[in-house]
Amino acid sequence: MVQKKKIQLRDLGHHDHDHDHGDGHHHHGGSGEAFGFRTYLPALFSFVMLLLGITADYFENLEFFRGWIRVIWYLAAYIPVGFPVVKQGWNSIKRGNFFTEFFLMSIATLGAFAIGEYPEGVAVMVFYAVGELFQESAVKRAKGNIKALLDVRPNEALVFRDGNFVAVNPETVKIGERIQVRVGEKVPLDGVLLSPKASLNTAAITGESKPQTLQKDEVVYAGSINLDGVMEVQATKVFKDSSIARILEMVQHATARKSKTELFIRKFARIYTPIVVFLAIGLTFLPYLFVEDYVFGDWLYRALIFLVVSCPCALVISIPLGYFGGLGAASRNGILFKGASFLDAVAKVNTVVMDKTGTVTKGVFKIKEVVSHAPMEENDFMKYLMAIEGQSTHPIAKAIMEYKVEGEMYTASEVTEIAGKGLKGLVNGKSVWVGNRALMVANQVKMPMEMEATEESVVLVAIQGSFAGYVTIADELKEDADEAIQQLRKAGISKIGMLSGDKDSITQKLSKQLQLDWAMGGLLPEDKLKEVERIRKNPDTKVIFVGDGINDAPVLAASDVGMAMGGLGSDVAIETADVVIQTDHPSKIAKAIRIGRSTRKIVWQNIALAFGVKALVLILGAGGLATMWEAVFADVGVALLAILNAIRLQRMEWN
Repeated sequence: MVQKKKIQLRDLGHHDHDHDHGDGHHHHGGSGEAFGFRTYLPALFSFVMLLLGITADYFENLEFFRGWIRVIWYLAAYIPVGFPVVKQGWNSIKRGNFFTEFFLMSIATLGAFAIGEYPEGVAVMVFYAVGELFQESAVKRAKGNIKALLDVRPNEALVFRDGNFVAVNPETVKIGERIQVRVGEKVPLDGVLLSPKASLNTAAITGESKPQTLQKDEVVYAGSINLDGVMEVQATKVFKDSSIARILEMVQHATARKSKTELFIRKFARIYTPIVVFLAIGLTFLPYLFVEDYVFGDWLYRALIFLVVSCPCALVISIPLGYFGGLGAASRNGILFKGASFLDAVAKVNTVVMDKTGTVTKGVFKIKEVVSHAPMEENDFMKYLMAIEGQSTHPIAKAIMEYKVEGEMYTASEVTEIAGKGLKGLVNGKSVWVGNRALMVANQVKMPMEMEATEESVVLVAIQGSFAGYVTIADELKEDADEAIQQLRKAGISKIGMLSGDKDSITQKLSKQLQLDWAMGGLLPEDKLKEVERIRKNPDTKVIFVGDGINDAPVLAASDVGMAMGGLGSDVAIETADVVIQTDHPSKIAKAIRIGRSTRKIVWQNIALAFGVKALVLILGAGGLATMWEAVFADVGVALLAILNAIRLQRMEWN
């Protein structure tokens, strides 16, 4: 299981924006394996050919490198990087979409060839291709495909057929068939319990932190994990109607409702490209009206230089590199962003909503308080309790057995379980009852008033028919839960809330302790989803939801940014989330927000830098003071500065 999770997480570092390149197809780097050396081969070939061509040009006495040989050489260098761009530009034009960056690149570079500036034409296209490769590797696809989500469903069911249990696909199980579930396995379909009793971890489905003890004929939900002994279930629903399948279906719909963030460069190119093209046309023909010695060839050359200069190569490189730096800085801090768009989204967040169990609490039970009634000492009281609980395998019993007592342990005899209420037995010749309120009421044990209002899971003890005391058991807060809330406040998050499947009273108590703005307990997955959708109706509200269970998956998909606890979180939550915190520390939520904001700042610095240099060289080009090489070097220089700026993200301290 752990191994499987590592494999899934390994691939989450980058994200593909599925950019539509104007030809109606989605282009992306493919899988991790496909995006290897072969992807870089065309750019590498063209770059080597370009360098050799420039070297041959430099040595003027190389007679053979003249005329058609030189043209063919540079054409051979141009085609591997230029052909895909020209083709995409042409496909866009066929669909009536003229002004794409591909059209701009094609005109500028083919124009450079038309006026004999071959190396410049190739250089521009090589740098553009490198920029695209940077972009693709920086924002490569890692968003959990829904198919990967569905892989974590229970993938086999042990069904009783022809006299024995056989493993089959859960989808083939019919209503009324008998299923066997072993310890540690997930229940494959909704059904009723045929075994006398069962202990189940339902946290993934209901969010209830306390394991449930079910009796014969009670309802069992698919996705619950069997904690104790082999159990048998009779299927009451077919697989597609089971609780886990419904949750996964909600995830699918919520994901479909979430619009993809389009990279800035794509939106920008739609406005920028037509402006540049019309300016270039104007630069070619308008001087005829104002200049006395107008030479068409000279002004066409200037217009083509203008087009080369205006190619958004530096932007194409510098923007993804900023995001790449942010993704790297985050993963170094144990935070995996599944794409550049989520760095942007996190920077805009002003509301954080958290799940309780496994997110701010450890999901592990501990004794919180021991109260023994006089004249019995606490140590003696615990010996009686532990003698009985030692016979049980329930998780709460395990938490009680971790208590350290002084002296010899007592031993219990004749311990029997009272269904749904607790245990009874003999310890040192005295009858001892251990269990819930119902057990005490059934045996007419008088309890103090305080027992009526208690919120936590309480184990009550009666010895010889009279109340002896109680132990409260609670899920433990994570060490950095307080710090996480303080850091979020410091980061300027205005609203912090909690949605939990656990009891409302427990949720409210924890909310007060952590000084949250609001909290709601006792929620089913669909209730959480409705609540987050209600919060998101306000257009000014941008929500991060942080969760870890299967029951959180629909909300993770529907929120502006879904964040999953990756260490202990369910595979479904990890696949659905946009951001995965690998270490399970809630204090990383604020860190993720800070990294997102810094990345956004650096990206905008890179944009300003690229535009500033571009504007300068464009003015010089229009005035005939810059050649194509100035254009190319301005681009490369800007790209290098952008790289150095992006590297700063890796060096920053985020504590």
